[in-house]
Amino acid sequence: MAVQRAWLLALIGLVLAAPFTVALASGGGMSGGGEMPSATAPQYDPSKEYAEGMSAYQGGRFKDAARSFEHVTIVAPDTTVAWRMLAMSRRGASDLKGAAKAYDKALKLDPSPVDLRRDYALVLADLKMPDKAQSQLAKLKVSAAACAETCPTAAALKSAIDQVESALQGAAAPKPSAALSPPAVAVGGDAAYLEAVADINDRRWLDALAALDRAEAVLGPHPDILTYRGYVNRRLGHLDRAERFYRAALSIAPEHRGATEYYGELKVIEGDLPAARALLAKIDRQCAFGCAEAEELRRWIDSGHDPAS
Repeated sequence: MAVQRAWLLALIGLVLAAPFTVALASGGGMSGGGEMPSATAPQYDPSKEYAEGMSAYQGGRFKDAARSFEHVTIVAPDTTVAWRMLAMSRRGASDLKGAAKAYDKALKLDPSPVDLRRDYALVLADLKMPDKAQSQLAKLKVSAAACAETCPTAAALKSAIDQVESALQGAAAPKPSAALSPPAVAVGGDAAYLEAVADINDRRWLDALAALDRAEAVLGPHPDILTYRGYVNRRLGHLDRAERFYRAALSIAPEHRGATEYYGELKVIEGDLPAARALLAKIDRQCAFGCAEAEELRRWIDSGHDPAS
């Protein structure tokens, strides 16, 4: 299918765009009889909270940063970057136990980043939990052995192992830094996003993921970025990971037609046609006079697979 659509190109002002505000209460109920929980629940815009958190972090206001990133994790609990920045902020605020919990959550979502596992091990060493730190060190060593000094992360793995071993021997652990673009420079995130679009259209999946990493680091968990993450992971065969990103996008923007369509396509691939039809019905309700996302998903359902394959 053609990946590049109008809804994917109207993003040059991601941070400045109308916010996706999500009520934290998920309960329902009938009208009347008093105020519903969702009416009094706090509401957060994840892009705005992420930008404020980055600004606070880079200004050394770690407690303020942690508060903002906590808000992001409440609205978008399946986004690794939010948990990572929450962990770094808590660590900067000397809340090591809180940092360890956030690092653990981030690694459960994405166990691949070398520096994330290194920082988790360093916090565990600071907490005087050598057995747990050794467990993380062992995982780094397994990755290094599999890499055999030939993969792109070989140098990072060696450095991480050295740092963790030094920390376990009593050396002071280095503090993490936010080596990320300032969130105020939204154009950097937009440029990375558009680079990802180009990479996807050229089927350069790994390059696209790297560009999406850069976009998300600046802009936070925006639903369009999460939708593209899902699409690329699907094309790479990582179906479970793809579903997580689609669900994350829809948790922020429940009416996001692109995420809904791609999620439906994933269900077709998995052979779950009833779920795909339910997602198609959701799009149809949004498009009284029809829309491209509904027609594309309908073609997938009718054929039982990718109609372009």
